[in-house]
Amino acid sequence: MKKLFFAILLSVSGAVSIDSAQAQNVPLMAPTSVEVYKAFGEKPGLVKLMDDFMPRLVANPLTGPLFAPSNQEHIKKELVEQFCQVLGGPCTYQGQSMKSAHARLNINKAQFNALVQELQISMDAMDIPFRAQNQLLAQLAPMYRDVITVK
Repeated sequence: MKKLFFAILLSVSGAVSIDSAQAQNVPLMAPTSVEVYKAFGEKPGLVKLMDDFMPRLVANPLTGPLFAPSNQEHIKKELVEQFCQVLGGPCTYQGQSMKSAHARLNINKAQFNALVQELQISMDAMDIPFRAQNQLLAQLAPMYRDVITVK
């Protein structure tokens, strides 16, 4: 519960601000250290994380309608690349900006927070250390402004 509170606090409060124009194919903040990337198991660990995370998103009543009809393999691949870059790994995310990717999905705060909760559950299931989880969440939190489209 403590982790969920931390993530929701960051996402709802906008504790980490970003100009939407900056949210292109570059990290939102400086990448974390390579030690954090290693704590996630590097790229194979991120693939494993996404393999656990995606079924949770599909099964969740809030996020399922967004992910069930989507190309889940493509989304997992994009998330691996994005997380790898944000965590200081050797990857370069080349997908769409968060604003472009989510513009027509009508995502609300409850759906965003449900996604964060499912990510935390998956990270716990993968035994990713709490500190590393929080470092990733701090990197991802500014995205809420470009992901949430229903105010």
